[in-house]
Amino acid sequence: MCKKILLLALFALLSCNNAAYGKVVTYDGRSMIINGTRQLLFSGSIHYTRSTPEMWPDLIKKAKEGGLNLIQTYVFWNIHEPVEGQFNFEGNNDLVKFIRMIGDHGLWVTLRPGPYIEAEWNMGGFPYWLREKPNITFRSYNEPFVFHMKRYTEMVINMMKKENLFAEQGGPIIMAQIENEYNNVQLAYREAGVKYIKWAADMAVGLYSDIPWIMCKQKKAPSSVISTCNGRQCGDTFPGPNGPNKPSLWTENWTAQYRVFGDSPSQRSAEDLAFAVARFFTRSGTLNNYYMYHGGTNFGRTSSSFVTTRYYDEAPLDEFGLKREPKFGHLRDLHRALKLSKKPLLWGTRKVLRISNDLEITTFEKARTKLCVAFLTNNNTRKDATIKFRGVDYYLPSKSLSILPDCKTVVYNTQAVVAQHSSRNFVVSKRARITRWEMFREVIPTTHDLEVKSLTPKELYAFTRDTSDYAWYSTSIQLDRQDLPMRHDILPVLQVASLGHALLAFVNGEYVGFGHGSNVEKSHVLKTSIKLKTGINNITLLAMTVGFPNSGAYMEKRFAGPKVVTLEGLMSGNLDVTQNGWSQQVGVNGEKMQLFTEEGSKRVKWAPLDKNIGPVTWYKTYFDAPEGNDPVALRMNSMQKGMVWVNGKSIGRYWVSYLSALNKPTQEEYHIPRSFLKAKGNLLVVFEETGGNPDKIEILKVNRDTICSVITEFHPPNVGTWERRDSQFRAMVDPVKAAQLSCPTNKIITKIEFVSFGENEGACGAFLPGKCDSSKAHKVVQELCLGKKECTIPFQRQLLVDAGQDSCPDIAKTLAVQVGCTLPRTNS
Repeated sequence: MCKKILLLALFALLSCNNAAYGKVVTYDGRSMIINGTRQLLFSGSIHYTRSTPEMWPDLIKKAKEGGLNLIQTYVFWNIHEPVEGQFNFEGNNDLVKFIRMIGDHGLWVTLRPGPYIEAEWNMGGFPYWLREKPNITFRSYNEPFVFHMKRYTEMVINMMKKENLFAEQGGPIIMAQIENEYNNVQLAYREAGVKYIKWAADMAVGLYSDIPWIMCKQKKAPSSVISTCNGRQCGDTFPGPNGPNKPSLWTENWTAQYRVFGDSPSQRSAEDLAFAVARFFTRSGTLNNYYMYHGGTNFGRTSSSFVTTRYYDEAPLDEFGLKREPKFGHLRDLHRALKLSKKPLLWGTRKVLRISNDLEITTFEKARTKLCVAFLTNNNTRKDATIKFRGVDYYLPSKSLSILPDCKTVVYNTQAVVAQHSSRNFVVSKRARITRWEMFREVIPTTHDLEVKSLTPKELYAFTRDTSDYAWYSTSIQLDRQDLPMRHDILPVLQVASLGHALLAFVNGEYVGFGHGSNVEKSHVLKTSIKLKTGINNITLLAMTVGFPNSGAYMEKRFAGPKVVTLEGLMSGNLDVTQNGWSQQVGVNGEKMQLFTEEGSKRVKWAPLDKNIGPVTWYKTYFDAPEGNDPVALRMNSMQKGMVWVNGKSIGRYWVSYLSALNKPTQEEYHIPRSFLKAKGNLLVVFEETGGNPDKIEILKVNRDTICSVITEFHPPNVGTWERRDSQFRAMVDPVKAAQLSCPTNKIITKIEFVSFGENEGACGAFLPGKCDSSKAHKVVQELCLGKKECTIPFQRQLLVDAGQDSCPDIAKTLAVQVGCTLPRTNS
């Protein structure tokens, strides 16, 4: 008896990983343990700063609907402490409200206070003032840096404790992360890097030790934290955590890829994402976090170098908070399948049987019980396969994984998307049409207009101090007639070598050219022919940043702006005017006067829009809020590059003239949160840097009212058919293979746009008929779906094909349906 008690005590001690008895959150080598219960954690990154408080409840509700039980967020130092010692936790920055709201929805939180976050966020989250601290080296064991890092981290942790937001206090925060992907830069700092990462871990745990702390993508992480995986295929690439008594956690599973201006579309299929997640769980993973689950919008000047205003739009919830189907639904169904498998996954013994290089059977089974789950994997990216498992043949499409929660029944296959699809629509608002624009041109300054003097152009980052994207530079040079080319067909050339990111050039007040770098190579050279005159010539540059850097070693030692300025083709030879003496100014005058606000817009005289559309011009108009409740966006295709404000709030940078390899803008539409709008008379202000026509700007409503379903003969029934209760796995209703359609909130199916039962091509929103079809299928879909909020179409040949009239009886059938949803008409 005594031996049994000792063994039980030892087991309890090990399973708590030497944590203090009674902790709410502990862990061992199998999983996280919360309130004494092992958990499978399905997590998604949602950043409070990239949406609005009015959007948060809907985003969190949809995350829960998608099967998540955990939300991950960074804490953004430069937003909360833009000026040293002055903190801002209001509005979009209300971190406490956001975390409390997550808890109110019954979800947990992973807090990532950074302080370095990367996140495609300006300076990786560091406030600019930190860069100006004497002798500072970011992310190194450097006295000024560790002092400010600890001060900030302690402030965040103390705030969470004060608000009772940690799990130990009854709050939702169950873990926290310190630093971020430090392994990418550690070698650059040598011994100071090794010392820093140990200090960072000890500092974090010392501030609060009642929850686990993690470090992502960190080889040889200190033992006081759990090392985790970031990437796309952690089921195959992650060597495991830094110790046998720590769980396998995937902190960033990239749902696509963030985009920079000039990029082509970034995509990652729902099937590939689901396969990677399922594979991770077959390798004893117990936490997967989607980065991002909702990307949102980089409002204002918050994005890092060249990153678009729209962030991770390809996530399960798109920029506007709408469900991106089938990614949202296919992952929701995966979570359901894994939850059905929870008991054998967490308490069973793992066994792997490799049938071939591509085929694999993984089981988790608990002896002397009925607890058993099987994962059947086909890793071949081109060939379908059949696996015999316990006497039964199971069909597996290429690169797919089937989940059998009872080791018998396939409830989910990663390649077989049972969830509905959707297509996003941008519809021009009838109510919010713009009828009249006004304009105001910036005056092109000369050396006499600008107060800051220096021998050479000032470095752009240090000069602007992240207070504006813009800085004026001007110099003047006197030329005699003999300095200028004698021939009329030869013109002098202005060459500006810049360290980035973009610049406009003016000579004697006339616009002569625009140049820019890229995310890969920020340096660039503007070279353009110009006209010079005898006497004084003014050369003026408007240099621009497109966000500050967010990654890499020694971020505090990056530079931008004009470096060398020369005049070529003069009769006296090339003339270097870099050290000619320069006058400068941070920002354009319209910014200083805040022309984008109602009050500021009254400080200048606006003129009617004319045909002389040029650079550095402000445009102003008013519009009424679009009808309905759908999200709102601006289509900016007629413009080129600049910034937009609505009722004084910046909705971010636009850059539609920077075309991708597909000869299209990287981003065409720009989100206006509904909470930014009032019913009538909304002020819209655009600052156009290089020249565009505002007359063609359109205000759009955004919806995903086009929904579809594509089901084949090889698809399993919906995973929602089954449940596990009291360790028993069973079907709640007769498992029926079917196409299921459900309209967005309050809308009904009002139009059947496409039906095919046979073969088809294309995708939702762009289907094409195939070689064979069935007219009966069209009638069945109309009868079952028209006028309904949701409908189910059973996949049955006898139901969908007229008897004796199957035009292609020998092929495997595909049922494809596309419908349109609208609000039901009301009697007026």
